[in-house]
Amino acid sequence: MKFVDEATINVDAGKGGDGCLSFRREKYIPRGGPDGGDGGDGGSVWLEVDPGLNTLVDFRFKRRFRAQNGQPGAGRERRGKSGEDLVVRVPEGTLVYDAETGELLGDMVGAEARLLVARGGWHGLGNTRFKSSINRAPRRTTPGTPGEHRELRLELKLLADVGLLGLPNAGKSTLIRAVSAARPKVADYPFTTLVPNLGVVRLGTDQSFVIADIPGIIEGAAEGAGLGLRFLKHLERTRLLLHLVDVSGFDPERDPLTDFDTISRELEQHDSELAARPRWVVLNKIDAAQTDAVDALEQRLREAGWDGPLYRVSAVTGEGCDALMWAIHAWLTAAREKDQDEEENDGGSGEGDELE
Repeated sequence: MKFVDEATINVDAGKGGDGCLSFRREKYIPRGGPDGGDGGDGGSVWLEVDPGLNTLVDFRFKRRFRAQNGQPGAGRERRGKSGEDLVVRVPEGTLVYDAETGELLGDMVGAEARLLVARGGWHGLGNTRFKSSINRAPRRTTPGTPGEHRELRLELKLLADVGLLGLPNAGKSTLIRAVSAARPKVADYPFTTLVPNLGVVRLGTDQSFVIADIPGIIEGAAEGAGLGLRFLKHLERTRLLLHLVDVSGFDPERDPLTDFDTISRELEQHDSELAARPRWVVLNKIDAAQTDAVDALEQRLREAGWDGPLYRVSAVTGEGCDALMWAIHAWLTAAREKDQDEEENDGGSGEGDELE
């Protein structure tokens, strides 16, 4: 399936049904009075999270969504049928913007998240509503009001616990294949990954987390070069970044330390907040490198100022991958417990949003 992370759609809520102008007409009841009923309400348009979706590709083929109109009222004080609401399903992590104003309407996070994006029109009133002691035969009704219309811009930001960073051919796709059931394309040439990939790392029955792989970043990405920067937004929700560095030495013109600095610089130029996210360095392809060379590179990284976690793995042979995944799981567990403690200390207070 083609990966699409942005789409523009138009939504139209249903119009309310008009009120009815009617008088009771029955034999032996010459002056029965008004009996026109109200119209029905128009249907509203809702967005709802579908856990089975992970792309906005469906909105490339269908861009307009209309809810049902309310039916008009009828005689004998019969109210028109209300239009049914329309539910449009979107993947979790979808940001919903008003295309005209740029206002963020909602963030579709949570398996049962729903967002009202266009409210249906109100029903019109039948002439029965206007009957009074001084107006026993009213001929007044009101029409139903039109439903809301909106042009929406949908932007998908994948939800993952861990995000992979690195230059093309750093081994990100191979690593995600090694530790999860995801099967991204892997080949011996750069720019193999063209779209983000998600994989679920399962360490036990109740021990798992989600890892995301995005296209490789190259030098000059902040100025628009390459594909990676376009997809960096999918790492903005991650808790932890894994920065993969190729230590195989297959390309004698590439210096791993220079590669590390390139990614760090492009990340900072793109988003300083994302650059400040917790990040671990992973020296990959140690199966194809001399131990002395890897030791020397690690020392150079430390001397250059890197004081964060550093791991050595081979995504091809699996060496070091289990230890890395368990370390990540322990770190994520501690981070979630810390967040929970902070919420409890805050008393769980907070303003509600538009999601239900």
